[in-house]
Amino acid sequence: MATTYTTTINQMFTVPNPTGYVVNVIFTVSGTDGTHTAEIGGNIQFTPEQNEPNYIPYNELTQAEVLGWINSATDNQANYYANIDGQINSIVNPPVTPSAQPLPWSQS
Repeated sequence: MATTYTTTINQMFTVPNPTGYVVNVIFTVSGTDGTHTAEIGGNIQFTPEQNEPNYIPYNELTQAEVLGWINSATDNQANYYANIDGQINSIVNPPVTPSAQPLPWSQS
């Protein structure tokens, strides 16, 4: 089954000038293959620009708008998905863990 990915916005931080300008978004990307789930956290920072032509006041932001910022700002979104896929693969096919063995010449 294909993995389904979801991005959840956890927190947003603002500065007062311009009023309510978002400077930091903390989010989680999760994925599920229908049976197994994995997630990775993310953080995007923005620089306030006084004359931003597309500025939207904080109280008018929508979840879809901020998710759009995350998607456009994370050039490495494929890396988030690959990380989640790797986590799920490790759950399905646990990696072999080496274990220490007694030295063969010191056994009685």
